[in-house]
Amino acid sequence: MSQLSIRNIAFLTPGNYDDADPRTGLEETLALFAYGEELGFDGAWVRQRHLEPGVSSAATFLAAATQRTRRIGLGSAVIQMGYENPFRLAEDLSLVDVLSGGRLNIGLSAGPPPFGKLLGERFFDGDPAAIDFSHARLARLAANIDGNWVGEPETRISSAAGEHRPRPRPHAPGLRQRLWYGGGSLRSVRWAAENGFHLLVGNINTAEETEDFLRTQQRHVESFRAQWRGPGEPRIAVGRVIVPLDGADAATRQRYRDYAASRHARTLAPQGERRTLFAPDIVGTAEEIVARLQADPVLRLVDTLRLELPYNFSAADYRQILGDFAGLIAPRLGWRARDAAAEAASGVALDEEKRQAVA
Repeated sequence: MSQLSIRNIAFLTPGNYDDADPRTGLEETLALFAYGEELGFDGAWVRQRHLEPGVSSAATFLAAATQRTRRIGLGSAVIQMGYENPFRLAEDLSLVDVLSGGRLNIGLSAGPPPFGKLLGERFFDGDPAAIDFSHARLARLAANIDGNWVGEPETRISSAAGEHRPRPRPHAPGLRQRLWYGGGSLRSVRWAAENGFHLLVGNINTAEETEDFLRTQQRHVESFRAQWRGPGEPRIAVGRVIVPLDGADAATRQRYRDYAASRHARTLAPQGERRTLFAPDIVGTAEEIVARLQADPVLRLVDTLRLELPYNFSAADYRQILGDFAGLIAPRLGWRARDAAAEAASGVALDEEKRQAVA
């Protein structure tokens, strides 16, 4: 069997915090982004979650992350567009991308907001049945991020800041080409490919042509590549829950194994009316994890592997998992860590050159 050659390694964190002390948990997550950059990870992503102790506004959190990091890519997976206004979200994301220096990657999904009925009038301004929650909502977001002018060529708006030709601002060149779609069905991956959204696949699929998780996901990835209509090359990031044991003490190792065991039953057959398939968590030593990843057929079809951190682990657990993965596992997948210190020094030198040029 040929060796893997994964070019990009990222991680996805749930952004947990204690409901009675959210600041501590959020600060720990920001520190984890900085630690991931020190380890050489290519990307750090955060989940956006609503009505629970997690990051409710990815744009706000990632704005803070732009000021704690310098090189690492910043992402969110996934922003459910049913909760969002396509114009306002485009403004927020474009602003964060400018602050980051063009490092933002945004994962999105379509459909009605899962807690919309519970929220009722707290959220909806009118009849939910009259609102379009389809993929068209994502297309509206993308059009706003494109930064095209609003109105006719002669249209101007006036304010205390002067007279301007209107368009969504700030314009973030390139952000439109860094939008991703979280796909788990043939229909969703086809839409992403035809509309130029890169593809996120993870640990959940819909059983359609087979009940085998990896075969299903492989079919999705192959379909996406075949139907790509966007500019440039399509990108695909696959997520796996991976928990190495090497740097953990005996009690923590057992806790990790118990966590995976508690979730294993759901992986044995499709779940619910939607026939949802779940991938098993990958828990073991570095040797065991490398062997399982080498045998994963989907990893040979993608350019990015995203380490998905489990919910409700401690900050110390996350640091141990990232450290073990970057040091013991990722290099054996063909990945080379970036030299964060050298890149930081190079960036400082470049900033000084720019300052001298302005002076």
